[in-house]
Amino acid sequence: MLKIASDLDKFREGSASFRLSGQKLLLGALLLINLGAGGCQRDNPSLPLLEETSSSPIEAERNPTEVVTVALVMKTLTNPFFIEMEKGARRAEQELGIALMVKTAAQETSIEQQINIIEQLIRNQVDAIVIAPGDSTELIPVLEEAQDVGITIINIDNRLDPSRSAELGLSDVPFISVDNSQGAYLSAKYISDQIKAPTQVAILEGIQTAQNAIDRKQGAQRAFQENPNLTVVAETSANWKIDEAYEAARQIWREHPDIEAIFCANDMMALGVLQYLSETQRSQVLVAGFDALEEAKAAIRTGRMAVTIDQQAAEQGYLGVHYAVQAMAGKRLPAETVVDVEVITRETLP
Repeated sequence: MLKIASDLDKFREGSASFRLSGQKLLLGALLLINLGAGGCQRDNPSLPLLEETSSSPIEAERNPTEVVTVALVMKTLTNPFFIEMEKGARRAEQELGIALMVKTAAQETSIEQQINIIEQLIRNQVDAIVIAPGDSTELIPVLEEAQDVGITIINIDNRLDPSRSAELGLSDVPFISVDNSQGAYLSAKYISDQIKAPTQVAILEGIQTAQNAIDRKQGAQRAFQENPNLTVVAETSANWKIDEAYEAARQIWREHPDIEAIFCANDMMALGVLQYLSETQRSQVLVAGFDALEEAKAAIRTGRMAVTIDQQAAEQGYLGVHYAVQAMAGKRLPAETVVDVEVITRETLP
């Protein structure tokens, strides 16, 4: 397998550093208990108005001078999407005066490592966990254990399976994300609308047990099905990874050399596909992505990529931390919060 540079040098055009260095936890001083409409909601219109319940667990049980600890558990920092998510969470940390711990697995497929991280957080007795799960079912048992010992759970990015959660007793977990199906539909539709003759197309999926990957595949399928000129001849997973996407592209075009468009369920996979297309001089293939990474935007500006979707990773991280503190302060949270997406094309970029 070809080793693909992890720093994405071939795709970056003056973008910020791919990895954050020297990250340090910013410790807050005191938790501001009263976080109702008179507090952060007035300063941050993106936060929905929340009802206050009759009791406030923090006020009843916590020493007012004790700093609340919120853990943000993400899939990896090898994908710049999650670096942006952390930035949003850090902004919330500074606003709320809490202590934020950021934990990540090595890869987006490192599900067992995420489970181990949560087990350690339970032992560390953190107050809340904001989880962007790599899998929609495998983390539910350990998250239920955390909830059982009083840790607040907030789900962001990829939805935990509701049926499995109910079966195992994981309840009342607010979910913050985008409409992944609609976002993928808009991305795939952008390239579909440019195709006026019979054309073969492909779909590159994420982790097949992750709900956001399932939703994005379905959204892309819907867009392609609306165009009678399109035939989907290949659907395969590259597990969100740039190197696996490169190898998947090699296999796809070996079997279907006439493919002229492909939807990739995230930008990391799109960048892997772009590298393969560049090496094989297939410059006319339409490539659609999802995540609005800076490297993908650079490729769009130069015409190598057609479209991506901005799902506001920073906003998801920001709201996740705010929701965690709101829940601990006895606020009634919405079951689901949908963050807006934006279609990014050459025409919309500055």
